[in-house]
Amino acid sequence: MTTRRSFLKTSAVLSAGMLIGPKLFAYDKKHIGLQLYTVRDTMAKDPAATLAKVAQIGYNSVEGTYSGPGKFFNVDTKDFSAMLKQNGLIMPSCHYRLGEEKMNGQAANGTILNGWDKAVDDAAEIGLKYMVCAYLADSERGSLDHYKKVAEDFNKAGETCKKAGIQLCYHNHDFEFIQQDGKYPYETLLAHADKNLVKMEMDLYWITKAKQDPIAIFNAHPGRFPLWHIKDMDNTPNRMFTEVGNGIIDFKKIFAHANKAGLKMFFVEQDKCPGDPYNSITQSIAYIKKNLV
Repeated sequence: MTTRRSFLKTSAVLSAGMLIGPKLFAYDKKHIGLQLYTVRDTMAKDPAATLAKVAQIGYNSVEGTYSGPGKFFNVDTKDFSAMLKQNGLIMPSCHYRLGEEKMNGQAANGTILNGWDKAVDDAAEIGLKYMVCAYLADSERGSLDHYKKVAEDFNKAGETCKKAGIQLCYHNHDFEFIQQDGKYPYETLLAHADKNLVKMEMDLYWITKAKQDPIAIFNAHPGRFPLWHIKDMDNTPNRMFTEVGNGIIDFKKIFAHANKAGLKMFFVEQDKCPGDPYNSITQSIAYIKKNLV
């Protein structure tokens, strides 16, 4: 089983998922996105067949991870772009790493801190609208002062993105809500990263796991959250991942505040599935089409 960290290190694909129902917010409702980490094992083996299956199920946009200079999912940019086009998929968003963490003792290329100019060039070539810092490793977190430095790194990277017509974002987990000196690191990132250069991809599962109220955060930082990850939480003591609509997160209530958040695109993601991931993403999209778009 591919892990989140190894997926972020070695795989990639671009992405996008625009959703939206007129009863909830006035955006284009044609697009429902999938974060390809959900189907990471088959993407690693056969990206073409996986993308075809994802499109067959009904998703028409995807979000993935950059695998290094000139490649997405270890496929050359032009070939991968053609693969997506063949399946009627769009890809405005992609995940990246910060790059402080060493990989086999070396600085990883194609990260915010190493080879970012080339990464942005590749993103522009394939048509990305968003480049997202997906995760901070344990060694990349540290004190609030270190989070301030990370925010400065994001600002610099965001300037480079802006020149290419791309928006930089940051994707949360729950560790950003472990208090330090009475403050959350997430608050530090929001305060010290320029609100125009660095926006947020809110993961609704991890926000809920951290016992935070997404609507309160939208109200405190309106327009800062153009991207969302849509994943549900089961009603067990472990609060594990489950299919959208099969858990305890009130997506209808949250989507009613999409305008305040500044939502532009969303992506279904399920980090772990009880069986075949294709069955899980089929169940999730059926709920979304019936209830959210």
